[in-house]
Amino acid sequence: MARLAQTHGLTDVQQEILSTVRDFVDKEIIPVATQLEHRDEYPQDIVDGLKELGVFGLMIPEEYGGLGESLLTYALCVEEIARGWMSVSGIINTHFIVAYMLKQHGTQEQKDTFLPRMAAGEVRGAFSMSEPALGSDVSAITSKAVKDGDEYVLNGQKMWLTNGGTSTLVAVLVRSDEGHPEGTAPHKSMTTFLVEKEPGFGEVRPGLTIPGKIDKMGYKGVDTTELIMDGLRIPANRVLGGVTGRGFYQMMDGVEVGRVNVAARGCGVAQRAFELGVSYAQQRHTFGKPIAQHQAIQFKLAEMATKVEAAHAMMVNAARKKDSGERNDLEAGMAKYLASEYCKEVVEDAFRIHGGYGFSKEYEIERLYREAPMLLIGEGTAEIQKMIIGRRLLEEYRFQG
Repeated sequence: MARLAQTHGLTDVQQEILSTVRDFVDKEIIPVATQLEHRDEYPQDIVDGLKELGVFGLMIPEEYGGLGESLLTYALCVEEIARGWMSVSGIINTHFIVAYMLKQHGTQEQKDTFLPRMAAGEVRGAFSMSEPALGSDVSAITSKAVKDGDEYVLNGQKMWLTNGGTSTLVAVLVRSDEGHPEGTAPHKSMTTFLVEKEPGFGEVRPGLTIPGKIDKMGYKGVDTTELIMDGLRIPANRVLGGVTGRGFYQMMDGVEVGRVNVAARGCGVAQRAFELGVSYAQQRHTFGKPIAQHQAIQFKLAEMATKVEAAHAMMVNAARKKDSGERNDLEAGMAKYLASEYCKEVVEDAFRIHGGYGFSKEYEIERLYREAPMLLIGEGTAEIQKMIIGRRLLEEYRFQG
C-alpha cells in the first residue's frame, strides 16, 4: 500500500471493503479503462462486478439489503474507483444520491419499494436539477408540475443527467405552485418527483424522452443526457416524501453528500496522476540519468504529493463531519473546491513530466487530462463553492460591532 492518502482510525470492516475495491480497480478497471474510454463504451462488465461486490448498496441500510456503511466508507471507495476510471464513479454517485435522498426523505412506501432493488443494483438511479438555461442557479428552474386529480402532469426540459439512459429511476426537481401562494420564494415551491422509466433512449415512457448521449470532451463511457417531459403523468405517491414544496431542500441535502463524492473523485484521479508521474519519472532518462533525479522534477513530485495528501485529508474530514450528524456544507464545499483544483494541477504536472508522450493516446495520462476539468464544474462550479464557503464563513465570523 502506498504511503500517500492513508486514512487512520478505520475499522477492520472498512479496511476489508477498501482492500476488496482496490483489488477490483487494479485488476478489472485500470487495464481496460483507457480502451473503453476511447470507444466511449459503457463499462457493463465493470458495473456488473461492482454490483456483485455490493457497492450499489454501500450506504443503504441493512434492513433494505444494503451494507449500511458510512459516508466515509463510501467516499473512500469512490476515491479508489475514480483512481481506476472517473466515469465509473459517476455511474455510482448519481445512484447513491437518489438512494440517500430516499433514505432521508422518502415515505415508508417509497423506501420499501425502491431501496431493496437499489441495493441489489436492479434499480439504478439518476437525478436531475439542471436545465438548458441554468446550472447552479437552481431557483431559476422553469420545468413545472401541475396537479390533475390523483396525478401530476410534468412539462419541461432538463439537462446534464449522468446515467440518463441507463437509469430506471430519476429524481426530477420541478416547480410546483400547488398549495404555494403567489409570491412564495422560488426554493419553497419546488418538488422532487420519483420518475420510473425504461432504460435506453427515445421515448422511454409516455411523455418522457431521453434524446441520446451528449458527446463530451472527457467523462466518457457514462451516458450524459437531456430529459424532455411533455405531458408526463406521475402519480401523487411518487412525490418524494409525499408533500410538495420540499424538493429544493431534499436536493440540496443530496448534493451536499454528492460534493463529498466529487472531492473523493478528485482525490482518486490526482492519486492516479501522481502514480503515473512518479513511475514515468524513474523510467525516462535524460542527460544520462532518470529524470526523477533532476531537481526540477523532484520539486514537481513534492508539490503533487503534498496536494494529494491535503485534498484527501479535507475530503475525509468533510465525510466524517456528515457521519457525526453535524452540518458539513462548509467542509464539503471546501473539500470539493480544493480537491478539484488540486486534481487539475496534479494531472497537469504529471502530463508535463510525460513530455511529448503525455500527448499520445497510448498513455493513460492523456485520458486523465481530459477527465479532470469535469470536476471543476460538476456538483456546482468552483465559483459556486467559493460563494457557499464565503457566506458560511460570514455566518460563523459575524462582526460583533
